[in-house]
Amino acid sequence: MLMKLMSSSIGRKILMALSGLFLVVFLTQHFLINITSVFSENLFNTLSHFMGNNPLVQFLLQPVLIFGVIFHFVMGFYLEILNAKSRTKNYSKYSGSSNASWISRNMIFSGGVILLFLVLHFIDFWIPEMNYKYVEALPQDPNRYFEELVHKFESPLRTFIYSISFIFLALHLLHGFSSSFKTVGVNSKYYDLIQKATFIFSVAIPLGFIFIAIFHNLTS
Repeated sequence: MLMKLMSSSIGRKILMALSGLFLVVFLTQHFLINITSVFSENLFNTLSHFMGNNPLVQFLLQPVLIFGVIFHFVMGFYLEILNAKSRTKNYSKYSGSSNASWISRNMIFSGGVILLFLVLHFIDFWIPEMNYKYVEALPQDPNRYFEELVHKFESPLRTFIYSISFIFLALHLLHGFSSSFKTVGVNSKYYDLIQKATFIFSVAIPLGFIFIAIFHNLTS
């Protein structure tokens, strides 16, 4: 089934849309946990400890998530290469901004910035977590997560990089989120409502992450 979808342009776009929607689910869950760090250290530690030590999350959902991230970015760059070749062949018919918005024409750029951010995020959080649990095999400490988070945002430079990255995430979502629904066939009388909801999400969630970073930088 997967190979059949990969063999057609429509199928590849559907897979791209589905992987994007999957990552939106993860992004929402990630935000809901992180925002608790603003008002409850204990709750944030409890949720983080559960997510970090639950076998279902660690050995099933986490590999699926990593695969989803890699697939989405690889497919995105692959589709961009195909689109670039298509534009080269039909350059006389391509008129840039008259055919698409600035955001849609620069999805590969915003996606690239997000990819670089994810590399930083893995270096900051995921790799130290794997080292803590599986390399050094240190004793479990359910109260360590909040201090580790705050420590990362003590740096104004890191806070600035995170904030800029989430601005690019907002730009990426503003086009990609609503477009994903249309790609998978949601094109009904409710589509205008979907566009409004995805617009609010695309702005609110990245701003929420920026707020978390700045909050911890100012209060650390």
